[in-house]
Amino acid sequence: MQEKRTRENEMFAYEIAETRRAELIRQADAYRRVQQAKKAARRRSAPAQEPEGTVRAHRSRFTPAA
Repeated sequence: MQEKRTRENEMFAYEIAETRRAELIRQADAYRRVQQAKKAARRRSAPAQEPEGTVRAHRSRFTPAA
């Protein structure tokens, strides 16, 4: 009788561990998705590069080429 209870306890502990493992995997996936979404949002909200201006406005800053 004692052996049966020990086996039942072992199976119960195993099932709890497997359930916990599955929950940790779900949490990690959710965390990863949130981080990816934040990264994508930062990329979208980043200021666009400065528009190209005319070259004539900046000619006086450089020396003429040979």
